[in-house]
Amino acid sequence: MNVIVNESPVEIAENSTVEQLLNHLDKPLKGCALAVNQSIISRSKWSEYKLREGDQISLFQAIAGG
Repeated sequence: MNVIVNESPVEIAENSTVEQLLNHLDKPLKGCALAVNQSIISRSKWSEYKLREGDQISLFQAIAGG
């Protein structure tokens, strides 16, 4: 199935979770925030939240600095 991550199409397996998507993208699970269709998904839900065809995912990396 296809989802959109930060405005780029990504093909993933059916019934993939947010955690599986991040592993597929080789993104660290720590230091990220994520929204699906403009709704923030709590990190505690990433392993169970199932993505659907066409979902719009916004992935944010935390940046340290001052």
